[in-house]
Amino acid sequence: MTSAGAPSEAEAHEHTHADVSGGWLRAAVFGAMDGLVTNTALVAGVGGGGAAPRAIVLAGVASLVAGAVSMALGEYTSVKTQNEQLDLEVEKERRELERNPAGELAELTAMLQDRGVDARLARQVAVQLSANPETALRLHVLAELGVDSDDRPSPRVAAVSSFLTFATGAVLPLLPYFLGVPVLWVALLCGGLGLLLAGALSSRFTPRPWWYAGLRQLFFGAAAAGITYLIGSAIGVAVS
Repeated sequence: MTSAGAPSEAEAHEHTHADVSGGWLRAAVFGAMDGLVTNTALVAGVGGGGAAPRAIVLAGVASLVAGAVSMALGEYTSVKTQNEQLDLEVEKERRELERNPAGELAELTAMLQDRGVDARLARQVAVQLSANPETALRLHVLAELGVDSDDRPSPRVAAVSSFLTFATGAVLPLLPYFLGVPVLWVALLCGGLGLLLAGALSSRFTPRPWWYAGLRQLFFGAAAAGITYLIGSAIGVAVS
């Protein structure tokens, strides 16, 4: 600390932030949760219908592959479309800066004033920032769209992250069958533990306590598995 009680320069910069741009983290969390819920519920439904272990494994592996590919393609398309839409908006703002620089300068000045800068200083800062067209463009996009045009998520990273985490989550309920323990309740227990763990891990990126996030995800997964089990049982009885 300095003699005036203010933090030193080193202390003031001694922190980091997580990636919140919506790239790999969102895709990874969503992929893992979806894989766990999907295949735990599928195993419950097919097993509840009286299917043999071989049929459960076949259905589970098919679900894993199809779901992972679908998630990856969906994430890639979603993030790519989001970035392309951002490109359109950036170009729109670029044309506006070229066509009406005085109006955009006044807009930037007003933005600074809204953030507590006095009118005279806001005008000076706006003029200085507007001297660099790319800096002015970035500031306008950040203020008007709420995103940094230079810090956008990668479609490829989102797709790969989603594929891998979905597959990892989806394989957990199938592990007992792969390991020679073809018992439905053991498979559901593995799925439940996976849901609890995935929810707890996700709490590292949120203010929620680990037990709350873990139990919440376990509840959602258990509800999905319970519903599909009952439906599977009813169909199994009807067609037997």
